[in-house]
Amino acid sequence: MKKGRILHISTAHQPTDPRVVYKQCRTLAQVYDVYCAIPNAIPSVAPEIRFIRLPYFKRVIWRTLLTCPLIVLRCLWIRPRVIHIYVPEFIPFAFLFKWLGAVVIYEVQENLYKKMHLKTFNRGWLLEQAFRYFDQLARQHFTLIFTEHGYLDTYSNLVKPYAVIYNYPLLDDILPYRRPYRQSQEPITFFYIGWLTFERAFDAMLEGFVRLKKQYPSFKVHLFGRQTFTQEDLERIPAYHAVKEDLIFYGYTDQPEALPYASNAVAGIALLKPVGDYPDSYTTKMFEYMALGLPVLTSDFPLYQDVVERHQCGFCVDPTNTTAVADRLIWLIEHRDEAEAMGQRGYEAVLREYNWDTEARKLLDLYSSLR
Repeated sequence: MKKGRILHISTAHQPTDPRVVYKQCRTLAQVYDVYCAIPNAIPSVAPEIRFIRLPYFKRVIWRTLLTCPLIVLRCLWIRPRVIHIYVPEFIPFAFLFKWLGAVVIYEVQENLYKKMHLKTFNRGWLLEQAFRYFDQLARQHFTLIFTEHGYLDTYSNLVKPYAVIYNYPLLDDILPYRRPYRQSQEPITFFYIGWLTFERAFDAMLEGFVRLKKQYPSFKVHLFGRQTFTQEDLERIPAYHAVKEDLIFYGYTDQPEALPYASNAVAGIALLKPVGDYPDSYTTKMFEYMALGLPVLTSDFPLYQDVVERHQCGFCVDPTNTTAVADRLIWLIEHRDEAEAMGQRGYEAVLREYNWDTEARKLLDLYSSLR
């Protein structure tokens, strides 16, 4: 029997966002009557959720002026017991629901205090000041969820209860795509899924591939994710011209369409530079590669080393050291049996520790504690 209505709200996420839709909303739908207001909603992806389709605007000013009021108009009638918001621009509007008796959860998925200066759009003095003001209000009046424990260094003056709920893989959605590790005679491929940005070391990856190409001229890199750089930006990088025939860009792609390309890959790549909140935040892709049985090549942040080196499931390298990037990729190609063992150890670690089951229980416990 349903215990009440809850409403999840985002003006920015994709309609098939793995965390918002597949993990959190579907988990909560086992107990609650779940509504989800999200841009370009696709009801068929999760029939147990009642979707409310929103328009999508890239600029936060239009989300604030157009999408947020629309959400209020379309969702106040729901009279949810809890609203769960994912974007700071909705904080002032969330108080309308609070005044009508709803409990508000504000989920912090990135530490904008450390990351705002990296934004190429949706930034500016006025926008930053507004964010700081309303973010402080949220700390005083809302329950908070953090996707990383490192955010607690910034969010230290909390009044309401909070929870850290990691974005670990949902095994039911990942494991069907796990395949036996590649054979030595198969083509050399690498797999990447996530945002494509220079902060996420894409330029360093290109340099590493150039070095790799000198020893292994024939390989392919499957790249899934939205780009923040333009084609003109790429053309200005000499390394791109040397390896562009080896790169396959798919753009943002839903996981069921992307994950089959991980089959027979040498490794999953998840490099990030030490900027913003990256050193304090897990890259979700690392755990997804582990679940698929792929060795991981990621950055040498202590947070990542504690996972990858402790479980011996890949390599952590300086993301700016392109020689190290290439050397590790070459090692994985040339040591196929050891690479397979790394992938197996990562897979077993995900089954034991880094999966959504533990986080789902934390989410349900938090909801059941709300008054």
